[in-house]
Amino acid sequence: MAEPKVPWPHAPLHQLSERGTYFVTASTCGKQHHFRGADRVRVLHRGLLTVAEQFGWQLEAWAVFSNHYHFVGHSPQDASDATSLRTMLRVLHVKTAAWVNRLDGSPGRQVWFNFRETRLTYQRSYLARLNYVHQNPVKHGLVPVANQYPWCSAAWFERTASSAIVKSIYRFKTEKVSVPDDFEPERDW
Repeated sequence: MAEPKVPWPHAPLHQLSERGTYFVTASTCGKQHHFRGADRVRVLHRGLLTVAEQFGWQLEAWAVFSNHYHFVGHSPQDASDATSLRTMLRVLHVKTAAWVNRLDGSPGRQVWFNFRETRLTYQRSYLARLNYVHQNPVKHGLVPVANQYPWCSAAWFERTASSAIVKSIYRFKTEKVSVPDDFEPERDW
């Protein structure tokens, strides 16, 4: 008897049925550096912050690079679920893809691959991921201190949070945080 064929997912299953705090990673197709250089990363960074505000997502940490980005954000308070994340990222990806394809003279090229999200339900996991995102430019060897990377929330966080909160978050270990992050962003920013 033949084994039944099991469909193999080609993309992560997005489980957005509950409102909450999410850790999100999105990457470009093939990890290509479509946002190489300060001008391009700046546009992607501004785009992420703009769509988050437009869709009512409250971001607490973010880091934007030439071929991927991460953020920790709270879904809108007035929503019963987090399904707006899919639409929000679609808007960001469509607009930034069209823009970068215009610059490169590559109409129709696929720029974005997909995104992964994890709903954070444990405080320690949430706090560790906040630190992970803030420290991501250091992890990738782009800067010695996270607040020196302009497209990351570390400098904003250090300015707006109390020093006790900053110290507390930065003490959380990130070595055990399981995040697929082998993107190797472009060092020329």
